[in-house]
Amino acid sequence: MGRFAPTPSGRMHLGNVFAALLAWLSVRSRDGEMVLRMEDLDTQRTSGEYARILREDLLWLGLTWDRETPAQSTRGQVYDGYFHRLEELGLLYPCYCTRSRLHSADAPHLSDGTYVYPGTCRNLTAEQREHYHRAPAWRVLVPDREWVIHDRVQGESRWNLATDCGDMVVRRADGVYVYQLAVTVDDGESGVTEVVRGMDLLSSAPRQMYLQELFGFPHPEYAHVPLLLAPDGRRLSKRDRDLDLGQLRLRMSAQALVGILACCAGLTDRSEPISLEELTGEFSWEKIRPEPVYLDPKMLTE
Repeated sequence: MGRFAPTPSGRMHLGNVFAALLAWLSVRSRDGEMVLRMEDLDTQRTSGEYARILREDLLWLGLTWDRETPAQSTRGQVYDGYFHRLEELGLLYPCYCTRSRLHSADAPHLSDGTYVYPGTCRNLTAEQREHYHRAPAWRVLVPDREWVIHDRVQGESRWNLATDCGDMVVRRADGVYVYQLAVTVDDGESGVTEVVRGMDLLSSAPRQMYLQELFGFPHPEYAHVPLLLAPDGRRLSKRDRDLDLGQLRLRMSAQALVGILACCAGLTDRSEPISLEELTGEFSWEKIRPEPVYLDPKMLTE
């Protein structure tokens, strides 16, 4: 079982479509089930109208789904239950660190600039916590052990959460549950067995594998697909309004767009219009290139 899990904060851009296309082809090539889920944890940035437009865009592309699971914004009580499970395991503690403190020059960082939480609030006493006059975020203790990801596109990678990220936030100070916990619960309860998403989320896999083990969910298969980049190396995103589905639908057909993305992925030799049915019969993860794809916007005309 696969899934689409878009964030309804704007029109889909090419990177979203690229991952959705490959997820759909993988599932349909094996007669599997596809579920749709709206990841709208941040209700300040998302809306029901964008969710409606996302569904329309997916259907315009021909990327159908078999059922839709409840949006994340409706599942707070469900997440509460899993939060309390972590609490019962003795793995949670409050964290009062500010964003500026975490990103300060003297905080530990990896070579890519990602900060590693050093456990600043891990052993605070009750008396020390009383000095803070603000609501805390909540972190889960992580073990010093290795997780191995066997990714269908990126190959094998090894991660140690203790040294790669440190204890993870699972609930923000404003009470909103974070991506890692919500996605783990949603995928686990929905029975998702394959997760397809951009390679920028590869580091989320070991975090979610840890939570899957704590919650008793099996690990899904992962496929972290290459990012689409502009010729100057800039990542294509929702800020590129000329490359979102709203603009692209005005100047090209769904089959033309699918053909361009199929060529970018390595599924075809030429960026010609092609049907989803044709691609499904030829789909194989072995054909997908792992490295980022440079896409000239001039290609996006019919």
